[in-house]
Amino acid sequence: MRSVLAAVCTATASAFSPFGKFLPDGFGFRRMSGFPANAVGVSDVLASPQWPADWPYAPRDFQRSDDLPDQIFYDAPRFCFHVDDKAVEALTAHYATAFKAWDKPAILDICASHVSHFPADIADYAGKRVALGMNEEELARNEQVDEYVVKDLNAEPVLPFEDNSFDIVTNVVSIDYLTQPLAICKEVARVLKPGGQAMFALSNRCFPSKAVDIWLRTNDLEHVFVVGSYYHYSGAFQKPFAVEVSPNQATTPWSGGRSQNIAYLAVVKATVDK
Repeated sequence: MRSVLAAVCTATASAFSPFGKFLPDGFGFRRMSGFPANAVGVSDVLASPQWPADWPYAPRDFQRSDDLPDQIFYDAPRFCFHVDDKAVEALTAHYATAFKAWDKPAILDICASHVSHFPADIADYAGKRVALGMNEEELARNEQVDEYVVKDLNAEPVLPFEDNSFDIVTNVVSIDYLTQPLAICKEVARVLKPGGQAMFALSNRCFPSKAVDIWLRTNDLEHVFVVGSYYHYSGAFQKPFAVEVSPNQATTPWSGGRSQNIAYLAVVKATVDK
């Protein structure tokens, strides 16, 4: 049932032509300068990237088809999962191992909703857990956190927390909706404690009308590169890296940098440089 809901809530990004209704006229697929030509999987993308010397994006890369205030789009709650059941299970299993690298980690989940996909026993080994998102009705139902904050990060890309507040900052399949990702990554670094880590999960689904243009004009492997570049150009993180947590990916073929796995999920990580 959740798989059906996920399909209703979001669409596969690769389904949209560069000449479709979700992209401005004349926009085609984007070539990513510095993307490693030999990358055949998620972990390859950030192994040895050749970053351009300067921020390689233009303002149009962060335009969206629906550029109305996000409060309008997110006004009605969506009590569904935005990715496949198996992808959710894989992410939760990944968190169960990754989070235990810290003792009682304080965790912030940004762009959150009614669920943060944390393990069921998260309260047994984690410290403070905070969700920040757009819809209060959704956030109020999130039983995996202790508190929540309602905030539009596109309207004001500032995290309302003190420096060095969290060990981990997560973002689940929402980095593609942020119109000022560099500012957000700098804020994530600011609120992370020394040794803290950002973990941004990516899928091959999105709300196309709200995804930024660069996301719709790049493929799944290039998405890993794009998110890695946000960390890099923030100047606040150590070298980013990525892992694929998709179930059955070893037996699911790729096509032109796009995963054909309905449960595709990658996690792009970086440790703060403090």
